[in-house]
Formats: sequence, structure tokens, C-alpha cells
Amino acid sequence: MNKKPFCSELIYLLSIIIISFSVAMLTAADFGISMVVAPAYIISQALPFLTFGQAEYMVQGVLFILMCLLMRKLKATFFFSFVTCLIYGLFLDLWRIIIPTFNPLVCAPGSMQLWVRIVFFVVGELLTTLAVALSFKPYLYPQVYDFFVSAVTKHFNVSLGKFKTFFDFAFLALSLILTFSIFGKLVGVNWGTIIMTVVNGPLISFFSKTFDKIFYPNPLFKKFSKIFEN
Repeated sequence: MNKKPFCSELIYLLSIIIISFSVAMLTAADFGISMVVAPAYIISQALPFLTFGQAEYMVQGVLFILMCLLMRKLKATFFFSFVTCLIYGLFLDLWRIIIPTFNPLVCAPGSMQLWVRIVFFVVGELLTTLAVALSFKPYLYPQVYDFFVSAVTKHFNVSLGKFKTFFDFAFLALSLILTFSIFGKLVGVNWGTIIMTVVNGPLISFFSKTFDKIFYPNPLFKKFSKIFEN
């Protein structure tokens, strides 16, 4: 089957729009969100003057610094992963404002009918894994979370699968420490988080392989894309 070209820059934008929408949806469902974004959500709940998106800037900023320290190098292109984070945070906060069921001031998380929450959770999880799969296709770097895993595994020549598993469980542990130390109960983390920890990998792999069978990334700005190759 002949693969069809898919604009790399469009893939990049779609991945950000989809994942920000899905995170807002999963937050509204209130069955638990991804262990990776849970720390930022918990911080935003503990510090009401911070939006969810702004808390993401803090967490990913710290992770970015840690990545540079581990790798002992800093390239100008690395900062693009934080640019991605900034765009994601803006969209995340926007979805939570313009869509009433996502807006915690209009509709408290978990206050909808059970069947609606279940639909939100299932659709949100599928969209999240689709977006993550797409985020690795263009030359433009994904958010710091995913770029950290990719860059560190390449730098130290370790297994991507094993390190990703370690990374996810490390953030799950961090989320549990934060939620119990701050609130004394589960906030942002629940049984849905455990389900996502288990199924995220296989779903991301499925969407990634499906994309590769049908499309290939085709940069619109080919000269600019060369900057990210090394």
C-alpha cells in the first residue's frame, strides 16, 4: 500500500490540540488522570492561583532542567520541547474555559451522570494515546515529558520501553506522595490512573503502527526541519 504524505507541522499541532482536549476531558470525568500529568493537576488544586496549564509549566520546567543535568549538555533546539509545553498549557486552560462540562467552575469534576463520565474517560484515554503516538511523528519535539524519555534513553543507550515504564511509575509515586501529603486523600489519582498506566503503552503502539501503515510525515519547512536532525 502506498503511504500518503501528512504535513509534519500539522501532525504537531493536531497532537497538541488533541492531548490538551483529552486531558481536560479526563479531568472532568474524575476517574483519575494520567500519572504523568497528575502532579501538575495536584499542584494546581493546592495552589488555586495557578491554572492546570501553568502548573504544567512548573513541573515540565523542573523536568527540563533535570534532563539537561543528566545529559550534561544543552542545545538550543531542546528548548522547543518547552515551547510545545507552553502551547499545550494554553490549549488545556482554553478547553477548560470554553467547554462548560470541562470548566470546574461551571461543572465540578465528577458531578455529571455516571454514563457521561464513563464515556469521557474512554474517549479521553483513546484520544490521549492517539495524541502521544502522533507527537513522535514530526521532527518538532514533543512536550518535555516525552522528550525527556526519548533524549535520555538515546543518550545513555538504555531500553526505551524499560525506561518509560520506570518514568511512569516514578510519576505515579510522585503523584501519590503529593496527593496524600497535601490533601490526605486521592486527588487526580484514582483507579482510572492505574488503568491508563497499564493500557497506555499498547494503545500508543497500536496508533503509532496504524499511522505508519497509512502515512509518512512530510515537513513543509524542510530546511528548518534539518535543525532538529542532530
